[in-house]
Amino acid sequence: MSTITLGGNPIHTSGELPKTGTKAPDFALVKNDLSTVRLADFSGSRLVLNIFPSIDTGTCATSVRKFNEKASQLQNTKVLCISRDLPFAQKRFCGAEGIENVMNLSDFKTGSFGKDYGLEMIDGALNGLHSRVVMVLDENGTVVYTEQVAEIADEPNYENALAAL
Repeated sequence: MSTITLGGNPIHTSGELPKTGTKAPDFALVKNDLSTVRLADFSGSRLVLNIFPSIDTGTCATSVRKFNEKASQLQNTKVLCISRDLPFAQKRFCGAEGIENVMNLSDFKTGSFGKDYGLEMIDGALNGLHSRVVMVLDENGTVVYTEQVAEIADEPNYENALAAL
């Protein structure tokens, strides 16, 4: 279990993030067209996992915009923006914002991604949602970088995440 904060108030997560150097747990997440995608579908590509509570909050939206801007410049890299939002909300946001370089994925059905990756918030006002995390995986699905943002309202360190590529 990890402790993060929301407005300075402590919130606990369901576990620990996968360790650097280990294989990332498999996942089954829902795309905007309601199809399912798994980690294996991205084999051979580097991945930036931009994980957050909700696309409809300022900091979360900013992280999607910033990674969208950077993603078009990255070689052999896909940016996956993951939350528990419904795919319809993710699609609406990306359409309104002109977001085309990242893939939004939803963990709305079971929340298993948040549990398996140890980042689900288990108490506090956002109980059941994902904490703000950036994780980078290499072409083989090995974790090469993780950051769990200590204060949920703060942005992740984009430069450190991208430097891990």
